[in-house]
Amino acid sequence: MSTSTDILAAIHFASGKHRTGRRKNKAKTPYINHPIAVAHHLATVAGVSDSATLIAAVLHDTIEDTETTREELDATFGVEIRQLVEEVTDDKELDKEVRKQRQIEHAPELSYRAKLIKLADLTCNLTDVLDDHPSSWSNERRMEYLEWTEQVIAGCRRTNEKLEQDYDRLVARGRKLLSG
Repeated sequence: MSTSTDILAAIHFASGKHRTGRRKNKAKTPYINHPIAVAHHLATVAGVSDSATLIAAVLHDTIEDTETTREELDATFGVEIRQLVEEVTDDKELDKEVRKQRQIEHAPELSYRAKLIKLADLTCNLTDVLDDHPSSWSNERRMEYLEWTEQVIAGCRRTNEKLEQDYDRLVARGRKLLSG
């Protein structure tokens, strides 16, 4: 398979896995839009062309949020992709606050490619929290999310200047939006 075919296969796979998933935003958009946006952000903002990174970006929430198994990712995309997906996967059996703290602590230990995915993922999530947030989220909760992303991103710094600058512009816009 070619690189573009591999990436399309990942999109097709993730689309099937996330087929019933919806984002928590007001429009309840299809969940698959998020992993596609993460991969798109990596390609367009950071200039990432490494197919393993882009494929893992598309698949980054499959283990965490669907019935996808590690073995299934191994068989379909290989061990390298599965390991990269696992690096950015939360253990949903843990309490939410424990998971959030683990992300902060684990970020500096991520591989270079996992840090790229984490940077793009949190940037896309923060964009949604600022521009199309769940209706139940107050400005205070949105600010808490912004501040949590800053703690995680601190562990991913010095990975990709363009991603980090884009994230920093978003944080500045978010602080202005949420404090006013």
